[in-house]
Amino acid sequence: MKKIIWGIIGCGNVNEVKSGPAFNKVPNSSLAAVMRRDKLKAEDYANRHHVKKWYSDAESLIQDTEVNAIYIATPPDSHEAYTLAAFMAGKPVYVEKPMALNSIESQRMQEAADKFNCKLSVAHYRRAQPRFIEIKRIIDEKILGEINSVDMKMAMSPSPGLAETWRVNPAISGGGLFHDLAPHQLDLMLYFFGEPTSIYGQALNKSKNYHADDYVSADIGFQNNILFKGLWNFDVKKENEEDLCEIKGAKGILRFGVFSDFCELSLNKETKSITFEHLQHVQQPMIEQVVNYFLDKGPNPCSGADALIVMKMMDKIVAKIP
Repeated sequence: MKKIIWGIIGCGNVNEVKSGPAFNKVPNSSLAAVMRRDKLKAEDYANRHHVKKWYSDAESLIQDTEVNAIYIATPPDSHEAYTLAAFMAGKPVYVEKPMALNSIESQRMQEAADKFNCKLSVAHYRRAQPRFIEIKRIIDEKILGEINSVDMKMAMSPSPGLAETWRVNPAISGGGLFHDLAPHQLDLMLYFFGEPTSIYGQALNKSKNYHADDYVSADIGFQNNILFKGLWNFDVKKENEEDLCEIKGAKGILRFGVFSDFCELSLNKETKSITFEHLQHVQQPMIEQVVNYFLDKGPNPCSGADALIVMKMMDKIVAKIP
């Protein structure tokens, strides 16, 4: 292949700004077709984003001879099936996070990539953004000194109508908001520190607002005696919302938000803000790396094997696996 011609399965909110337009903006890439089960919404998306073809059936898009790569942006319950269908058609896949409903499905997806000799990348796109690349540099160059601990807190108030959405329906999402948001956070820990050495967690449905956990805690050990503590609370008042990660080293502390632009470094009793240019399409840096990988011009920016580790971390935290 000299150019990646994309077909998108699932053109909902994620595709409007975060990812969809970027497929036409990175080098050697273009978007040829989109699919959504609601044909009117599929046609509407295609018309608004100047995509020449639209489908209401995934198999038709996958078999489109012009399309040579598939982006799967549906809820997690269909990630495995669409990935396997794409592989059977000989097409590489870029799939949204979480990789699947659980680590068992994720394992099968990775095994299928090996079986069909097809490339698989997962949309843990923050690891390709300049802010998190810079944070990794600060860690790797030991600007903070030896890392001692990492504390992460995520607190959100329930949005109106949340209980009726697929994101808190475990049969579709795999869990609740923890499964929607924590993949980004835990993948960054994997990106920064490597594979975990121990994982303990607890998940509770404290509010009973829906049928998924809304309070999750985790204690994770990483190599070099780095201890991670995470707390996710999705039933707080608006004024108590929080998105904070603190990486504490022998020489200083780095604080940042995973879902905000906040980032500051404290060294030698001085604290300075670290700022970065706002990204119009937050997935664009990742999509560019995926395109290069699919064209054999660069490494896989987030492999199925890496994403499987994240899925196993989540399953262990919420006690889906021993």
